[in-house]
Amino acid sequence: MTDKSIRQHMRHRNLMWGTMLVSAAVLFVGANVHLVSVAFSSQPACVAHAKPLDGRVAHVAARSSC
Repeated sequence: MTDKSIRQHMRHRNLMWGTMLVSAAVLFVGANVHLVSVAFSSQPACVAHAKPLDGRVAHVAARSSC
């Protein structure tokens, strides 16, 4: 391989890794933005839930917001 072809190969490899790194960063940031937006948009003021009767309900809200 000539010096020119080695430089071209290294430039191509660096460009490929740089593109992959930027793509991964964009995907990571996009996923986190989506999670935060869903978390803020899906908090209802009041949710209907089972009220414990005689202590028989297995899963209830810790504190009712209604």
